[in-house]
Amino acid sequence: MNVTTRRRLIRGTALQSSFDGIAVREHSHFAPPVENPARQQLDGPQGRKAGWAIVGLGRLALAEIMPAFATCKRSTPVALVSGDREKALKVARAHGIAEDAIYDYDNFDRIAGDPRIVVVYIALPNSMHAEYTTRALRAGKHVLCEKPMAVTVEEGVTMEQAANEAGKKLGIAYRLHYEPMNRKVMDWCREKKFGRVKAFTSSNCQTVEASNIRLSGKLGGGPLVEVGIHPINAARYVLNEEPAEITAYACRPESDPRFRELPESVTFVMRYPSGAIASCLCSFGVSESRQYRVHCEKGFIDMDPASSYGGLRPRTSRKHDGLPKPAEFMTRPVNHFTREMDGFSAAVLDDAEVTTPASMGIADMRIVTAIGESILRGGPVNLGA
Repeated sequence: MNVTTRRRLIRGTALQSSFDGIAVREHSHFAPPVENPARQQLDGPQGRKAGWAIVGLGRLALAEIMPAFATCKRSTPVALVSGDREKALKVARAHGIAEDAIYDYDNFDRIAGDPRIVVVYIALPNSMHAEYTTRALRAGKHVLCEKPMAVTVEEGVTMEQAANEAGKKLGIAYRLHYEPMNRKVMDWCREKKFGRVKAFTSSNCQTVEASNIRLSGKLGGGPLVEVGIHPINAARYVLNEEPAEITAYACRPESDPRFRELPESVTFVMRYPSGAIASCLCSFGVSESRQYRVHCEKGFIDMDPASSYGGLRPRTSRKHDGLPKPAEFMTRPVNHFTREMDGFSAAVLDDAEVTTPASMGIADMRIVTAIGESILRGGPVNLGA
């Protein structure tokens, strides 16, 4: 195996492939909303809604994105893009979407002539993000693209340039930036509520069974980009700086055919200009763990789980009279996708800044690239920060 091929397998990058045949492996069920308040018009400026087209009807779209519209105040589903028309028809009927607003990958560019569509949500395999994001932007639509935004830094930069040229907004779907408990952690770290942040530790692990497209290097999968992207991004929002150096290791058990293309696990350590250290693990071959701890001068902040769709549990401990004082802080749970879509719609409708812009996705892809290089080299990679 040459170095180029090995690099693609480690990063989860590959030449772009056709989406033909993927539809048969998509989630076979759809979850209609219990009620459809998303179609009700509200009074006042907050009642303005952006029409969304969902591109890709896999498990994420059917189980999370489509049901989340039921509680949206600024977003409503108006179009679908899928290679499986029968499935798309069922989803459209459940969500009140017109039949003439169903598109496929051959006629995708026709969305340019559909005034109902304001925002396009790219929920495709990672290797297809760059192509369909760029095409949607050139069709005159704003785009929210699932993370990771692309499979290379170069693709991410091209996507950002396409948004600038089109005069449209491009956001990356880092839903935790819209979630109140994670946002509270961000605020505390910026305010140094527990003193200076000295270290960050995190694991985002799960067991992925065979035939899952996230195990495909051709489609841009692998634990680093699929679940490792959460601790990479979380490290930024608690440390508020970019790493200067990264050292990483990968594990690929030869006896497990699931990992013939990509590693089972990746662990990486990021060193920052301030002297802080972030140590992270991501895996597709161990029991579930989705947590992080922020180690501060005067205490710590735990989030366990940290990146699940629900059930987030934050906990803190700080010194008081020389002794640790533990506490839990909770806020009312929210639907992450509802908050994320409404947040992006607000940026579009009110011409405001995007909370999770393309630059954030590109910064994360630079870290992913450095992790891949470190694995190849067997040593640290300097990022020049």
